[in-house]
Amino acid sequence: MTHPKSFKTAPWDTAALGISSYEVPVPSAEALEMAMQLPGHYTVRVDPLASKQLLHDSGFYYCDTLIEPYCTEDRFVPFNDTDVSVSKDLALEPLLRICHGAFSHGRFHRDFNLSRAKADKRYDNWLSQLHGAGKVHGVLYRDELAGFIAADGNRLVLHALAESMRGLGLAKSLWTPLCKTLFASGHAEVSSSVSASNLAVVNLYARLGFSFRNPVDIYHRLT
Repeated sequence: MTHPKSFKTAPWDTAALGISSYEVPVPSAEALEMAMQLPGHYTVRVDPLASKQLLHDSGFYYCDTLIEPYCTEDRFVPFNDTDVSVSKDLALEPLLRICHGAFSHGRFHRDFNLSRAKADKRYDNWLSQLHGAGKVHGVLYRDELAGFIAADGNRLVLHALAESMRGLGLAKSLWTPLCKTLFASGHAEVSSSVSASNLAVVNLYARLGFSFRNPVDIYHRLT
């Protein structure tokens, strides 16, 4: 059985999970019925206020709620620190050591049908892809690699801190240089996407002057 045109293949999820993976852009009764028959891992994104009855009836389960932080230059609150610098000239391996296991709030980690190893691999693969495309910025504190932030255009698409740097109140200073660079390069707005459950990151963006919009609930199904 081939996947219907109403499904979008998710090749990066497939590579990490080892099973065919799909996004269901429009969760119609017909599409959900097909998802119950065709083996694979499925993702549906829905308005938090929309009824989930049909999803539940079709075996889909809640995994996460994503929100979109966004900020314009006039509202941005920088935290400048001369001990912080940014570099794109970094090897992949030290970045992967920070990335591996850093995303416990991610929807793949919260999916009880997936192993943690596969969830970790999903983010490791994503970082490798972004690094190969030259989109990963290493953030250094006193010349020590403190974390990374990947930017795709004006969007901060993947970021993590080294374990030794967490809980020290440094993140707002580590995020500042790249945000300032994006604004200086002509972007009217900088945005991202974060789990609503990741309060440390939500509070980080709030302190930097970001507001939040476009909440979306994420549902999965494994067939």
